[in-house]
Amino acid sequence: MVENWQRFLLPYEQAVNELKVKLRGMRKQFQDQARHSPIEFVTGRVKPVDSIKEKMVRRHVSEDRLEKDMQDIAGVRIMCQFVEDIYVVVDLLRQRTDMQILEERDYVTNAKPSGYRSYHIVIEYPVQLVSGEKKLLAEIQVRTLAMNFWATVEHSLNYKYQGEFPEELSARLQRAGEAAFKLDEEMSEIREEIQEAQNMFSYRKQSRWEKHESRDQENDNDQAGHQGGSL
Repeated sequence: MVENWQRFLLPYEQAVNELKVKLRGMRKQFQDQARHSPIEFVTGRVKPVDSIKEKMVRRHVSEDRLEKDMQDIAGVRIMCQFVEDIYVVVDLLRQRTDMQILEERDYVTNAKPSGYRSYHIVIEYPVQLVSGEKKLLAEIQVRTLAMNFWATVEHSLNYKYQGEFPEELSARLQRAGEAAFKLDEEMSEIREEIQEAQNMFSYRKQSRWEKHESRDQENDNDQAGHQGGSL
């Protein structure tokens, strides 16, 4: 029985924080090499205690099986610009040696009947505690910005209707999911144009930054010269 939820969840919080740092580091590596990053941004959370308890009842998970049977207590979400980026990220995760992939569920190619799309990966991740190593389950979701928008809206509505959507609303959500995926497909069609425009913007932004930095350095040198002359 979990007597202290804060203590129980502490390793999961550490796992989420470490994974966010590592995945954001992957994005930084692509940027430093002036390459398109398949990772747009990364978020993460530890499931709230109330949500854990509700899921335990709904899924018939006993407390002594909680660490083994609940895969998403620690959750990380990777957002991508393009559908193709999702599979690039998945391949990158498969190559990592600091985590073990236990399960993959492709809801991008095989959308749920509701219209939900995302790529789910269940991993076993080791965290180093003062008491030693502890291996935890964590779920990584990889999706596009459009998929995330749809899922966020659906999640909010789910709280209102407790999963029992009116038939008309359910049909509309499904059509909205199809429209969101159509948007992703259209963006993929003009991917090269988008990336070229983004690279131009980044180059100009970097040039302006370097110009301002050079000007600031000249001002610092001038001020240092004036101060030196007054001694």
